[in-house]
Amino acid sequence: MPIAYYITHPQVQIDASIPVPEWGLSDTGRARAFAMLDQPWVGSIRRIVSSGERKAIETAEILAKHLRLAVEVRERMHENDRSATGFLPPPEFEAVADQFFANPNESIRGWERAVDAQGRIVSEVEVTLATNDGNDIAFVGHGGVGTLLLLHLSGREISREADQPGGGNYFAYDVGARRIIHGWRPIDSQSSD
Repeated sequence: MPIAYYITHPQVQIDASIPVPEWGLSDTGRARAFAMLDQPWVGSIRRIVSSGERKAIETAEILAKHLRLAVEVRERMHENDRSATGFLPPPEFEAVADQFFANPNESIRGWERAVDAQGRIVSEVEVTLATNDGNDIAFVGHGGVGTLLLLHLSGREISREADQPGGGNYFAYDVGARRIIHGWRPIDSQSSD
């Protein structure tokens, strides 16, 4: 039973002067990514596929170096496209994100629609799994599209109720059955759902 792990990048260095996709991990985020390497679920991973955004690639590279694997980059695994607004202060971002999940068929302030982001991430994961050789695989990406993937795999409607609790989490699912094994857990500690 191959397992797929969807891992979200941990904390980033926020810099309103550069585009969000170019943000890298903060010191805290890097420390959490390294702490992830001690978790028992990491050892079985034999393939690592990352979004092309810097913060995801940095997380994937930490994992890949530890496991002596290459990182495959799939550009279309990026976070929901929010370039229309660029950086938003956290309270405003959270309010717009609430609207993004609550109105999946609408573009909120020019953002990519949730239904489109969900279709894109599901397609990218499925295309990747079609060439997987039965080994455990890690997808390294982002909370918004990760939540949309989790909802799809769970057969649930788009909503924010399944959103990750902050960055730096992962969920696991059975690749063959496309069945969730467990929901979001912190990448750097053992926990239950």
